[in-house]
Amino acid sequence: MPRANTRGFFLASGRLRPNALSEGQEGKMGKFAFVFVAVAGLFLSGCGYNNIQTTDEQTKAAWSEVLNQYQRRADLIPNLVKTVQGYAAQEQTVLLGVTEARAKVGSIQATPELVNDPAALAKFQAAQSQLTSALSRLLVVTENYPQLKSDQNFRDLQAQLEGTENRITVARNRYIQAVQTYNLAIRRFPSNLTAMIFGYKTKANFAVENEAAISKPPSAPTPARRSTAWTRSAESCWQRSGYGHPMAKACCCWPPTCSRWTRSRGR
Repeated sequence: MPRANTRGFFLASGRLRPNALSEGQEGKMGKFAFVFVAVAGLFLSGCGYNNIQTTDEQTKAAWSEVLNQYQRRADLIPNLVKTVQGYAAQEQTVLLGVTEARAKVGSIQATPELVNDPAALAKFQAAQSQLTSALSRLLVVTENYPQLKSDQNFRDLQAQLEGTENRITVARNRYIQAVQTYNLAIRRFPSNLTAMIFGYKTKANFAVENEAAISKPPSAPTPARRSTAWTRSAESCWQRSGYGHPMAKACCCWPPTCSRWTRSRGR
């Protein structure tokens, strides 16, 4: 009776056994990875990761709107300067100031990364403020030229400029609120730990213009003083009245009271 070939069986079983163990290990590793991802997702969600992403995107959108409105204003300036120059060519100083301020604004690279650099944002804000001041001086000068103010093209440009300035104010306010929300999100516990791990930092915000002047308390109004000649005249009048009736002093210091005083004395 031939002997059974058990060697092949054991080799086959030997090759099958490691494969069976490997498949079991892979199954356990897959389950472990799934559990790890689920726990990590819950951890990040609970630690404000999603909130940081949301507020960061809102800040970027608000900054884009600020740049959009500033660019809209810059696009109006060439036509405005050209129109004013046609009626007030002698106002070269004011016109040149507007042109130079616009060129300075255009030289600044307003990238999304600019909001992460306080010094760069301050430089950008200073350039925009300089342009605002130059435009204000230009509009003041136009008050001296009635023909310019009656020009239809100038009136249209002025209306567009005023509307753009209002949009800039609204866009800046929205950006300020968005940055405030984002900065609070990455500073509060426990989301500050998440921000630290992923490298999120606070963003720069617009500063209050003329902050030093605004922070000063209002000065008390200076009381009005009468001139020396008027004071001497009132004193002389009172002396001539003999320092008598109290109304005499009021009459000398404030003549409108004289009629009432004379009527009371039957004069």
